[in-house]
Amino acid sequence: MSQSYDITLKIAYLYESPAAASRTLLRMLPRNLPEQQLLYGVVTTNPAPDYRLDDIDFFGNPTTEVSHERRLSEIEFLFRGRVLRHGDAGGLDLSCALDSLPRELAQIHSIGPASPHHFLGASPRLPAEPEIAAFARDCARPGMSALAAADALSLALHDAFDFDPEATEVTTTPIEAFRARRGVCQDISHVMITGLRALGIPAGYVSGFLRTIPPKGQERLAGADAMHAWVRAWCGGETGWVEFDPTNAIRAGTDHVTVAIGRDYSDVAPAKGSLRSEGSHDTTHQVDVVPV
Repeated sequence: MSQSYDITLKIAYLYESPAAASRTLLRMLPRNLPEQQLLYGVVTTNPAPDYRLDDIDFFGNPTTEVSHERRLSEIEFLFRGRVLRHGDAGGLDLSCALDSLPRELAQIHSIGPASPHHFLGASPRLPAEPEIAAFARDCARPGMSALAAADALSLALHDAFDFDPEATEVTTTPIEAFRARRGVCQDISHVMITGLRALGIPAGYVSGFLRTIPPKGQERLAGADAMHAWVRAWCGGETGWVEFDPTNAIRAGTDHVTVAIGRDYSDVAPAKGSLRSEGSHDTTHQVDVVPV
């Protein structure tokens, strides 16, 4: 099964004092992957930049670097496009046993962007956390497969967490969210990645979009009005990467559109940069994902 979506993402900044100059790195363009294709789409800015460079980062994510060398009271970054998303055929659990994963990892000699070796140790925003590691170990039973262990941790975190957009900020650490048992998709995904790595399962962060309008008769998924986050886990050489949405206790599928993949949020932030200014600023994010 496949599904096309018309997608709009708008990120706007309003500055209390006009910014004298700014430089921003954007990751807003959806990826082309075996399970999805960008049919058409473009990232624009208002006002138009003085400098622009479209590129690809190490992990294969499309990037747009822009700079404005003038005073700005506000700026808007916009993506509009259409994406075709294919469903996962599913099938049997062919992943290796959890205790066999180190041996399977040792057989992977590549250090390319998709190599699981990049996703096993600590990353900029995800240090090792003994409390999260203990929670993850409690989810893994003896003899469990890597895929089953990842599923179990996803379901356990979904049950443990209350989805609360007011509880955390973008800078909240995983251990803070874990102790509060409250947060949004970024927090729950960061906690799951930390737990999977503690189990020896390579895990990465996926940012993207979630279907806004649910299929008839189904409940609306949490996190559908903003950019969404979920988790990818490497479950052995036979199975490879599998994606989990712990916020909604489901595997990622046709409702999910990938924009960027990285070790944690720092690798995939939709907009980050620097500017010369003073005072505060307001930020708004608007997402619209409409099935075609």
